[in-house]
Amino acid sequence: MAQEAKRSTDGNWMYPAGTALVVVGLLLAFAGIPRVLAGGHGRLSGADAPDFTAELVLNPETVAAALPAPEAGAVAPKTVTLSELRGKAVVLDFWATWCGPCKAEAPIMDGIAKRYKDRGVVVVGVNTDDEEGNAEEFARQRHLSFPIAFDRDRSAARAYGVSALPTLVVVSRTGKIVAVRTGVTSDTELEELIREALAS
Repeated sequence: MAQEAKRSTDGNWMYPAGTALVVVGLLLAFAGIPRVLAGGHGRLSGADAPDFTAELVLNPETVAAALPAPEAGAVAPKTVTLSELRGKAVVLDFWATWCGPCKAEAPIMDGIAKRYKDRGVVVVGVNTDDEEGNAEEFARQRHLSFPIAFDRDRSAARAYGVSALPTLVVVSRTGKIVAVRTGVTSDTELEELIREALAS
């Protein structure tokens, strides 16, 4: 049974007592070594990406620009719905402000978002298991350019079986899950996954 990450008093992430596999997974995550999630995540590869809608708290205009037929002068959306981005490769970055590896991954995500914004790729930071307002403040301080969504009730995280942060989900143009990663994913590996998503 998957166990959810929780905040400790010192701001780091911790887990309830679990198996050695969980411990090894955490060590890999903190070492910054990406790995394929086992168990429930393995079955997601190649499956239809679960649809979800989440509140946008920063950079909504980037979502508006990615919609199939954006209207000139249209008001930036207040939410992002995955199915509306069909036709684009989508990178979902599940993260929280209290998660150290998430902070390390943020500039990687921002670099990818900037390099691929005109190449059919949308990066969405899905802030989950966090307090309202934290994500917006964090992203503004670090000048992150990609859209930040707030998973208020963790419904998006649950749909993807997220039990550790950061968790990265790469979705193809046709809405299929290309890969799921946990821990800090390198820029090089992420580019490879994006190329696969664009080709799907």
